[in-house]
This record gives sequence, C-alpha cells and structure tokens, in this order.
Amino acid sequence: MAGNTYGQLFKITTFGESHGPAVGVVIDGVPPGLALTEADIQVELDRRRPGQSSITTQRKESDQAEILSGVFEGKTTGTALAMLIRNEDQRSKDYENLKSAFRPGHADYSYWIKYGFRDYRGGGRASGRETACRVAAGAVAKKILLKEGVRIIAYTLAVGGIYAKKIDLSVIEKNMVRAPDMEQAEVMIQKIEEARKNSDSLGGIVEAVVKGCPPGLGDPVFDKLGARLALGLMSIGTIKGIEIGSGFALTKMRASVANDVFILEKGKVRTKTNHAGGILGGISTGEDIVLRVAVKPPSSIPKLQETVTTSHEKTTIQVKGRHDPCICPRVVPVVEAMIALTLVDCLLIQKTVK
Repeated sequence: MAGNTYGQLFKITTFGESHGPAVGVVIDGVPPGLALTEADIQVELDRRRPGQSSITTQRKESDQAEILSGVFEGKTTGTALAMLIRNEDQRSKDYENLKSAFRPGHADYSYWIKYGFRDYRGGGRASGRETACRVAAGAVAKKILLKEGVRIIAYTLAVGGIYAKKIDLSVIEKNMVRAPDMEQAEVMIQKIEEARKNSDSLGGIVEAVVKGCPPGLGDPVFDKLGARLALGLMSIGTIKGIEIGSGFALTKMRASVANDVFILEKGKVRTKTNHAGGILGGISTGEDIVLRVAVKPPSSIPKLQETVTTSHEKTTIQVKGRHDPCICPRVVPVVEAMIALTLVDCLLIQKTVK
C-alpha cells in the first residue's frame, strides 16, 4: 500500500496495524551525533497513549518505545533510526460483528472499495493507533528543533462549541482535556462526559503555536510551508480542516486590516499583527506560526446506527470496544509531532540551498 512515507530529507515510514503485534516507524535523515534515548521518546508517547484519563479510551497500552537501530552509545549514528511499539491490549473479539458491516464515519467502506479487502479489527491501518509512530518520530524532530530554538505548543482550544476564554500555556498539561484555560477545561470535560453517557462523542478545535521558527522555510510554488503543514496535519485521520493565522476570519476583513504592517524592532523586521500566521508567500517570516485544525467527533460510538454490508444489505450496527468520547486531548501531541516533522524537513532542505 502506497502512502506510508512522509517527508523529503527527513523521511518517516510507519508500519503496523491496531490489532497486529506492533506498530513502528523508520526515520531516514536523522543527523548524526544527536543525544537520544528511549526516555526522550517516552515523554511524548505518554501524552498520546490510551487510558491516561477518564475521558479517553480505557485500552491499556504502555506504548513503550524500543529503539532498534540508528543509535549507539546514546547518540544517533546518521543511519536509519527504527523504533517499535508493541501492542499489548488488543481485544479483537469486540470487532467480530464488523466483519461484513461498514461502520459509519470510518474507513471501512473506502478501504474495502479500494482494495477489495480490509482489516476490520479496530480499523487496521486506518486506526488512530498508527499515530503513535508519528509521535515517536516527532519526539526526534522536536529534539532537533530545540537545538535551533524552535518550540511547538498545541492545546485544545474548543470542544463541542465550548471555547477556552484565555490562553495560559502553563496549565495545558494540568487538565485532562489539555486546554489553556482551567475553568473552561472543566466545562469541556462535563460536556464530554455528557456525550459519553448518551452513547455519543464530541469534536473540537486544536490550536498550535510555533515559537522561534527561523524565517525562510518553505519553497515556492507547490512546496509552500502552509501547504506542507496542511498535508502533514490533514494526513491525521481525525482532522477535517485547517486554517493558518486568522484563517477564515480574513474573509470578513478588509486588506487595510488584514495586512500585517512591517516595522523595525531592535534592528529586525517584524510585523505589528500576525494575521498571516507567520507565513507569507508560502515562506516563514520569523513571526510565530499559528494554526488551528478541526477535529471530528470519534466515529466509534455504542449508539445503534444504520449501515449496509459488503453484500449490499441494509442492517444496523452497534460498535463495541473501548473508544475515546473526544479525541482532542490525545490529538494534541500528534499535531505537535506532524508540525515538528514538517519543520525539520523544511529546515534541512533550506540548509541545502545556502
């Protein structure tokens, strides 16, 4: 199956299925000499793993990363870096009733119509479990970016129409929903619990800010930085939309307001505002990169739904198993990972043209 590789110079290839023995990732293009341990990877994986709170799936996975190659005596060698994450708590029997029925909102039908075959156990390759591989690779990318002074912070901006009213980055990891507003986080959690009690789920918005991004990243015409970020983020299964900077709000503005006026600040070119979200002409300006992604409600819900079978018969379906009533808290580190992977790739490309 094509489409398992992302990136040009910093290239990742993920493998594995939700209910297989393991998932994993191979990274090409990691610079040699980078200090790296399994503990570095684990910090990020723990933020994504299931079972971390009462509002996430209760599937019990330790998500322990095993570095198989590419590291010697605590430093990267510059060769292919391979990592494995073993699956420990699969319950494939929960999916027996899905062998011939297409789950609404899932990739069941599209995989079946494309390949004539599908792994119905938890969604197989289309499962959100695959994102553990991205987070593991993103942990490596983040270490590279940190050496360049680049930080990526993502958080849950909204859940089910409930928005954070303030942005306090210090509280993101102090509440279950990973919101930047402790008071609104409680309201979001209540909304999620209410949806779960009604056998339903909720979507939301995850916002990300990149601080310290150097100017000049991204290439015209088809490899614009915004286009590459969109590709990476839209490849996350649950993401259904993206906006950069003021995004769709720009449609309500006049150019005299939307244009970011240039100023000089301590001898550097800056902008008074940042409606462009740190990207002009597809190239980073040095201002904070700001973007938001739309996260759909998780499709696996126990509510009875209409569907059809592989033999084109009408039926009803009830999805069993352990599923997230809102995926936003666990998507936050995935969003950060895809941004990191994209920026490192662009950074390496930029260094080749200088």
